[in-house]
Amino acid sequence: MDIKGKVVIVTGASSGIGEATAREFGREGANVVLAARRVDRLQTLAQEIHSMNTGAETLVIQADLSKLEDIQMLVSQTLERFKRIDVLINNAGFGRLDWLEKLDPVNDIQAQMDVNVMGVIQTTRQVLPVMMKQRAGSIINMCSMAGLVATPTYTIYAASKHAVHGFSEALRREVKPWGIDVSLIYPGGVITEFNQHAGIKRKTNAATPKFMLLTAEQVAQAVVKLVRRPRRMWIIPWLWSVTMFMNRFVPGFVDYTTINRFTIPEREDELKEK
Repeated sequence: MDIKGKVVIVTGASSGIGEATAREFGREGANVVLAARRVDRLQTLAQEIHSMNTGAETLVIQADLSKLEDIQMLVSQTLERFKRIDVLINNAGFGRLDWLEKLDPVNDIQAQMDVNVMGVIQTTRQVLPVMMKQRAGSIINMCSMAGLVATPTYTIYAASKHAVHGFSEALRREVKPWGIDVSLIYPGGVITEFNQHAGIKRKTNAATPKFMLLTAEQVAQAVVKLVRRPRRMWIIPWLWSVTMFMNRFVPGFVDYTTINRFTIPEREDELKEK
């Protein structure tokens, strides 16, 4: 796909991967629809894209992806302005990481599923008839390695990303005859605001090795490449593929290692309680 002049919706565009992705499409001369709740950040980003002088136009829309009416407004305003939708980047999402019994039923569990799963499904559902009528389009769903390998404290986040994986796989097989590509991208650890809001508390200080950490810009560049040359799934960096294969083919080893090197040390005090 020639990206210049195409209409691209980026959800969760106010920070992190979404912000970097919108900026990258702006550099390519695409018309970028910036959607998120923090409209002040979107307006700043829109000004930055305009200053690139690539011919890119922007549309700022304040939207909460957990609300269907906001999603419908996002799509209708995009069509009103640009008359078409060529690319949808389902990026909006967040994580709350803790032991399941400690997660708040509404603010942590329900909210994650509403945004990470229903937000993706409902946004895609609203955009799909437009792309089917065009007989062309690209849908890229931001997943995570948690969508392939689920680890302790990631119960709900992993569940949401596994759901996005299954949804995308089925959708890809539904819409390909209309010329619509559906791709999944699975980043490992990324340097964003994610950890600041996830509430991570770890005694073991377990974290992604620094040499495997990605920047938001690296993920954004991969997203643009996926639009140009679609593929079913892309794990970045590629070394995480080893973890995926181990989880699939030697799950007992992964269970043993994770439980004994993470779960038990993290919960040692609780395990000692009578």
